[in-house]
Order: sequence, then structure tokens, then C-alpha cells
Amino acid sequence: MNNKNKKIGFTIGKFAPFHKGHEYLIETALEEMDKVIVVVYDTDIIDIPTERRAEWIKRKYPNVQIKFAHNPPAQYGLDEESVNIQMKYLTNILEEEKPTHFYSSEKYGKSVSEYMNVIDRRVDNERKIIPISATEVRNNLEAKKQWIENEVYLDCKDKLKTDYLF
Repeated sequence: MNNKNKKIGFTIGKFAPFHKGHEYLIETALEEMDKVIVVVYDTDIIDIPTERRAEWIKRKYPNVQIKFAHNPPAQYGLDEESVNIQMKYLTNILEEEKPTHFYSSEKYGKSVSEYMNVIDRRVDNERKIIPISATEVRNNLEAKKQWIENEVYLDCKDKLKTDYLF
């Protein structure tokens, strides 16, 4: 297959922590695409390095390509200025990659897809198939640990920042 016809999907996230919903999104992309890129963003909402969070993904899905979003812009949102700032940053991370699809379960999927001129591929947008979010896991790790791999659970135990909850 020549590169012109190659379907390249990508997704972005903090994966803080990596959970079954993320897995479902990546598995969907892997089924539909010839290549899948996962961009892992720095974040201070979880006390686990970006590289370690990427390892969770790569161990489970060795065929995905990981790219790192270190020191992302502080400004974010769905307004035009914020989208432009974030998309210029993301475009630099993707470098020479020419994605055809953007995979997400988030409202920003439309903005990313339009800016990058790729297909907006929403997966379980309403979280009916996999009813979990990273926020829910962070807010109650013990009660939600069935939604994460044991390796992720062990890394997160005693390391989640909880001061932002109060």
C-alpha cells in the first residue's frame, strides 16, 4: 500500500490514568487504521511521569507510535485563539506525519479535526459502552480500579494528587 492511501489515525490525551475507555478508543483506531499515533501530554494532575504513562499504552499496544507533548501551552479551550495555539503546538509534535483521522471521545474532536483537515472519528462520545473517565478514576481509585490495568493501579496508588479535589 502506498503512503497516499494509508489511513493514519491519532489521538491525544493525558492518560491520567490510562483506563478501559482509552483502551477502547485505541483498539477501535487499531482496527480501522493502518497506523495509529498516540500523543501523550504532560500534566500536573497526576504525579506519574509522561514517559511512564506512555509505557502503559505501549506495553498494551506495541504497534502504536507514541509521541510526547512536553510543556504544552497553558492556554486551552474551544475558543478560536486557544484552538489555534494548541493546534500549532500539536502540528509541530506530529512533524511529518499526515494523519487522516482523529480519534476522541471529547468535544474538542471537532476542533482538532477541522483544524487538521482530517476525519473526526468519535468513539463512545457519551461513554455508554465504557462508562468511565480518568477524572472518575482519580476521584476514587479504589472504587474504580476495575476500569484500569493492575500495573496502572499499582503506579497510581498513593501517587494521585488529591489536593485539587478540595
